[in-house]
Formats: sequence, structure tokens, C-alpha cells
Amino acid sequence: MPETGKSPQQGPLSDAKPEASGWTIDSMLARLPRSIAGVSAATVLASLLAGQMRFAAGLALGCGVALLGYWWLQRGIQAAFDSARGRAPIGLLVRLVLRYPVAIGAVLLFDRTGWLPARAVMAGLFAPLAGVLIACVMLAAHGLRGKGVTTEATEAR
Repeated sequence: MPETGKSPQQGPLSDAKPEASGWTIDSMLARLPRSIAGVSAATVLASLLAGQMRFAAGLALGCGVALLGYWWLQRGIQAAFDSARGRAPIGLLVRLVLRYPVAIGAVLLFDRTGWLPARAVMAGLFAPLAGVLIACVMLAAHGLRGKGVTTEATEAR
């Protein structure tokens, strides 16, 4: 896998830039956590402006769990590809396995206790989907303008 210029130790919102131009698939993947965070912030802010404080808090919690899960997945995959020994560190594998129980546990906890609306927490868990859809639309729009989209591997040739 080509080097993306992003260390697996960096946070999900780091400003690490890939070495290639801004319209490669790899650079879009590097910007994806910021897209997810932007979608999350916009939806929480919209809920707050609508006066839905409890819904906004549940949405923020769901978005936070989703962003954390995405970050763990990204780090795990990057570590697996970068590992010289052929295996990812056990700590990353444990976190990957814990992604879904943490997400499901958050929804069940707030559903059973009634502290926050479970549907708001559940909606927040879909923040990565919204970030990916935005990235896909941006890539498609760039491709339709005839400017092409490449990977770092095809750009290096």
C-alpha cells in the first residue's frame, strides 16, 4: 500500500496531508475524519438551534462514538498494512473488536435509562456514512468536470 504520509498514531482530526495532490482518492480518505466531524458539528448545531437540547446531546454522543470507532478502524487498518511483522498490534485488534459492543452499549444504555433519546444516539452513529457520501459526491463532481481522480500509485507513474 502506498505511503499516505499519515502515521497511525495521529488523531482523527489531524492536519497531516498526503504527499500527492488534493484530488486523489488517498487525499480524500485523509480528509474523511474532518468531513465526519463537520457533519457531526453541523447536525448538533442545527438541533441546538431548533431548541432540541436533549436530542442534540444524544446526537453528539452518537457522533462521538462513531468518530472514535472510525478512528480505531482507520488506525487498525493502517497498522496492519504498515506492520513489518505481518500482524497488527493486539491492542488495536482488541479495539476493533470492541467497536460494535461500544456502539450498541451506548444506544442500549441511553434507551434503557432514558437519559438521552436513543434515536438521537442512533442517528449520530450514522455520521461516518454522511461523511463518506459527501466525499463521494465531491469526487464524482470533480470527475464529471473532466479533471479525473487518481490514486497516489497512478500519480507516481
